[in-house]
Amino acid sequence: MLRRLIASTGGIALALVLSQFPEYAQQYTQRLGGAVDELRVITEDFDRAAEAGGLDRQQALARYSVSNDDFLAGRGTSMVATFQRYEQLNTTLAEIQGAGPVQRFQSLPAYLDSDIGRRTLENYKPAVPVTVEGILYAGAGFIMGYLVLSALVRVCALPFRRGRGRSRIRVTRA
Repeated sequence: MLRRLIASTGGIALALVLSQFPEYAQQYTQRLGGAVDELRVITEDFDRAAEAGGLDRQQALARYSVSNDDFLAGRGTSMVATFQRYEQLNTTLAEIQGAGPVQRFQSLPAYLDSDIGRRTLENYKPAVPVTVEGILYAGAGFIMGYLVLSALVRVCALPFRRGRGRSRIRVTRA
């Protein structure tokens, strides 16, 4: 009885935790999408300015790099980093939007290891899972939590079990 109560409590706790993952992933995707949109604006503006000057992006960046002005050379380096970040985040966003629930869950360590992932976690607002995905995560969390805590209680209780497996001596009256 006690084992079932403890296991059920563990199941409910893990269900609550895992049910939050779809909401975290959704909030992360929104933040990532916002970052990609802003970097797209900067990239497109740079490309338009370069085109107006009769240059492509690489030619415009080359002008920055050959400048004797440290400020301009530094801005060129900064723009290269901005374009690289835009491409990286845009690729990540496309991967996330095309991923299924299991693939997104497997990518959780990568989400948390990014600047956007940390900021998402800092500002995360829990939500009640009303999607099929949220309910599935909650169900899986309950089952895993129940099984793990049930097994843990059984293992911890082994030294305290009385008489199982020992032969008993019966005293009979004649």
